Amino acid sequence: MQFLDFEKPIEDLYHQIDKLKEVSAKNKVDVSGSIRELEAAIETTKQNIYLNLTPWQRVQLSRHPERPYTLFYIDKIFSNFTELFGDRQVKDDKAMVGGMAELAGMPVMVMGQQKGVNTKMRQLRNFGMANPEGYRKALRLMKMAEKFNRPVITFIDTPGAFPGLEAEERGQAEAIARNLFEMVNLSVPVVCIIIGEGASGGALGIGIGDKVAMLANTWYTVISPENCSTILWRSWNYKEKAADQLKLTSQDMLGFGLVDDVIPEPIGGAHANPDLMAEKLKEYLVKTITDLTAVDAETRITNRIDKLSKMGFYDELPEEADAN
Repeated sequence: MQFLDFEKPIEDLYHQIDKLKEVSAKNKVDVSGSIRELEAAIETTKQNIYLNLTPWQRVQLSRHPERPYTLFYIDKIFSNFTELFGDRQVKDDKAMVGGMAELAGMPVMVMGQQKGVNTKMRQLRNFGMANPEGYRKALRLMKMAEKFNRPVITFIDTPGAFPGLEAEERGQAEAIARNLFEMVNLSVPVVCIIIGEGASGGALGIGIGDKVAMLANTWYTVISPENCSTILWRSWNYKEKAADQLKLTSQDMLGFGLVDDVIPEPIGGAHANPDLMAEKLKEYLVKTITDLTAVDAETRITNRIDKLSKMGFYDELPEEADAN
């Protein structure tokens, strides 16, 4: 189990339990009472920490190396998953995975960014940063889903679209923009879930849907706190302040009307109990897809466009100030 810096009090309590178990094994002493007290203290400490997380701490949790990724949720939530590959133009982008599956007996098309579970796989998956062919693959699968009347489910977890020169040469901006246009007009239900990092156009490229939801300890904004800090203060040292100013948490996004729902995570984050998190996510997806399927396609598209059109807010200056 890996602990983040703000989880140090919890880590210390676990170490105390380990030491007590060593003493018990070595000296044949009953320490079960002390262990129970420490376990109770761990639960209390968790409540105090995780119910009062700062925006930066939520960013840290969204990046936890043990946090479940797209393929974990696909394996736990769906059945009969058949992965599909390639964009039919350049190659198969390993940072974007997807294919046909069944959700509680309902045929669906599921896709999302995959970061990789170890160093070798992270390199293979390009740390979840898709190239243009990744977004074109995603669009190909969406169009296939539309052809066979399958709802589309996307899992978003990326630090951003890949910013390399070769990606720009192959049309990164065009690929993402094309996805935005096409997703607005898809005739099938579309549900998007932010399961980790939701950064910039890399997230938005598969993030237009009838319902957009975030797990509680995720973030969604145009730039990472570190890069924002670098631009504004010429240093990464203000990343915590940047995270606060960006208003990037799930509750912030819900308050702004940029997402529709926030899905609670187990105490300690999704990685603390991945199976329970998958169970909650499946319950949300089944209900949401069922509700959306009951609405006719034209109405869904109209509602989707209306929702996007109403996003954002502004103030108008009074005429006197305007004249000045």
